[in-house]
Amino acid sequence: MTYNNLNTLFGLACGLIATFVYIATVEKTVSWWDCGEFIACAYKLEVAHQPGAPLFLLIQNIFSNLALGNTGQIAYWMNIGSAVCSGLTVAFLFWTITAIAKKILKRPQQPTFSYYLQLFAAGTVGAMAFSFSDTFWYSAVESEVYAMSSLCTAVVFWAIFKWEARAHQDGSDRWLIFIAFVMGLSIGV
Repeated sequence: MTYNNLNTLFGLACGLIATFVYIATVEKTVSWWDCGEFIACAYKLEVAHQPGAPLFLLIQNIFSNLALGNTGQIAYWMNIGSAVCSGLTVAFLFWTITAIAKKILKRPQQPTFSYYLQLFAAGTVGAMAFSFSDTFWYSAVESEVYAMSSLCTAVVFWAIFKWEARAHQDGSDRWLIFIAFVMGLSIGV
């Protein structure tokens, strides 16, 4: 297996582990603060309090439809939406950490098992530590904007390192456009 394949595999594994834990511990109903407003607004496609979060509400509306007409399950499925966003955040964080570790570690002529172990251990420890930090886990299990906002931030940082690695190649400007696009979308979160 190549480095890229292993990196993708380990990143997805970290993201899936976090997602499964978040789904297992997700709020079964509405939390006692802004979550109720966001759930109601997303379900009915209404306007939430200022400054608003139109993209968040549209995506959460998709998750509300997974309740299949059972209004008692709408909040649960929207909370699942936050769990999925948080799991994806963990995967992108893993890939960002391995990109940083790759820049810091001196690459040997022939990469060894020890070199790859250091890279993937750094990514795994960092991503899993973040996954189970109190604040992030708390926002991962309820329908609030923080999980999706974290995902947008993680995608932007990951894309910055993708662009930096390819900055002198033809077509590398597409990464800058992608970064600007995600930053623009994040305003709606």
